[in-house]
Amino acid sequence: MSEPETMDTPKGPLEGFRERKIDVQTALEELSDVAGTLGAKTLKERLDRELVKKLEEDRFHLVVVGEFNHGKTTFVNALLGAPILPTGVTPTTATIHHLRYGDEPRAKVVFAEGREESIEFEKVRNFVVGGESGTSEVAHIEVSYPAALLQERIVLVDTPGVNDLSLQRADITYSYIPQSDAVLFLLDAGQILKESERVFLQDKIIGQARDKIVFVITKWDLLNAEEQGQALAYAKEQLGKFVKGDPMVFPVSAQKALGGHGGESGMAELLEFLTRFLAEHRGRILLDNALGEGLAASNTLVKGVDAKRRALTMDEKELARRISAIESDLQGAGATIEQRRAKIREEVSSVRAWARRDLDRFVDDASRMVLAQIESAEPEDLKTYFAGYLEAVVKGWAEHETKELGAALEGIAERTIAIVREDAHDTAKRVGDQLGAQLPGLKIEVDSFAFDVGVMASLMLGVGSLLSGALVVGALMLVAAPIIGMFARDRINSEYKRNVKERTPQVLREIATKVGPKIDEMINEFATKLDAWVVSASEDLHRELLEVLKSAKDARAEGVEKSASERADTEVASGKLAKARARLTELRAGLWGEAIKADEAEVAATAGSPSSPPAISGSGQGTSDGGPPPPVNTRGGAA
Repeated sequence: MSEPETMDTPKGPLEGFRERKIDVQTALEELSDVAGTLGAKTLKERLDRELVKKLEEDRFHLVVVGEFNHGKTTFVNALLGAPILPTGVTPTTATIHHLRYGDEPRAKVVFAEGREESIEFEKVRNFVVGGESGTSEVAHIEVSYPAALLQERIVLVDTPGVNDLSLQRADITYSYIPQSDAVLFLLDAGQILKESERVFLQDKIIGQARDKIVFVITKWDLLNAEEQGQALAYAKEQLGKFVKGDPMVFPVSAQKALGGHGGESGMAELLEFLTRFLAEHRGRILLDNALGEGLAASNTLVKGVDAKRRALTMDEKELARRISAIESDLQGAGATIEQRRAKIREEVSSVRAWARRDLDRFVDDASRMVLAQIESAEPEDLKTYFAGYLEAVVKGWAEHETKELGAALEGIAERTIAIVREDAHDTAKRVGDQLGAQLPGLKIEVDSFAFDVGVMASLMLGVGSLLSGALVVGALMLVAAPIIGMFARDRINSEYKRNVKERTPQVLREIATKVGPKIDEMINEFATKLDAWVVSASEDLHRELLEVLKSAKDARAEGVEKSASERADTEVASGKLAKARARLTELRAGLWGEAIKADEAEVAATAGSPSSPPAISGSGQGTSDGGPPPPVNTRGGAA
């Protein structure tokens, strides 16, 4: 394969982001070194695994969405600078492509059951579902390629085009889009914003991606100058009805870009905007989270330095006695911890039971409501609008149920956290007394237990992540949408209306049998995370101090020379810690272009904890008894 001519990617904003990320990683690595010097092994492992490594591996995800024949794959090829992906395939034979950077072109097929199979890179352009894939269902094709854009730690997701966006794969709508950093929504210059695209934007995209959607008008070179002016004005006017402020609209000609006329294609302007958007908006949030967690960890290390200094002044016998006292206190706390865990299990079980009852009521109520709508609808309207109507009914219920579950789980979390915080303050006082009878001034606080309790833990999507309420709806719809899609496409019966009436209750029951276990899984995942936090939070103060004190004990056991070396190392660590804390505070202030006041920085340093409970965000207060979904007309919108 000849070496392709790649398009230069504007790197300024992403280079700046990368430099800031390296600065953050360096400061976090300094904290990790301090933790290692003090003997705080658990905290060091947490810093390395959950902050430094995660920051190194994080990537931006761009998802490309558009109807069939909008030049979507040609556009993706233009972004890559070479005709890598297949064009001209039909919607039924296309598949999702994940494109990431690689030093050499490589490709593999990832099947739905998790199996992977390498393929020759040259076959990527010829690969279609049902061909090389055989009978196994293909999840996606993963392509590695040395494109300039991908080198900026960007992953492109090219989704299959469809004749009607309402038939888009459920995992694209309810999984890829919510978790993306930006969505590139493609429109055709020849027919900007078709009715099906309006419905798709309104019902399935805007709520999940309002702040990260970029509109791209393809085939721009097919219009003359006057037509281009009119088309752009029309697009901005119409799209302004869906997004707040001015919509982000970029007209491009992918063919010109691939033909070597990049300067006339509009691609450079789009790439410049994308890199700036990712670096300044999405990247800042990523770095701010890492800096906040780093400052919280540094506060724990300040206490560790103080404890290590004091431990190294004790004789070996006294130090052993204090360690034994803290270990005994930890063992005595076991019964209290188990009481907290049992209470969580009891309350979660109750929530799980009423969630199932709500699901049963939904099937009965929705069946009655939908059948009444079917009876009054025209057969042709059913064929055109019924799929969107039924999906709106299910989605409306999912949103309502999410709020209900959110309120219930929020209550469990708030009660648990309040109790554990009280336990922690009692523990801190006891441990302080055990360490400080001959050591006046030692102050052990538990400010790390302060955090904001929001609403809603979700079905786990990714590595142990607890996600927001919007993604809970997405998780439920990932199950329901394919069932609705299969039902809606079954239009061969001439007596379509009668067929729909007979099968609708059955379809709703089938959705319930699939969604029910997902709700259970979501609730169980929340319970597991909260349970793990209770154990961790209840033991952290003991464990971190024990690790530091045992390190001091080992040094004392090795003799005077080793103790002196440990004291010197502790002072060096203290100096490194002070510099790292100052650097983290400085980086966080500079991240948003404004200074953080000293008292705000101190609050940031003591808020949160490496062992904070599951992130629980977003909420609304729901009623306790559920209820039927909102009335929905057969043309796909809420009545």
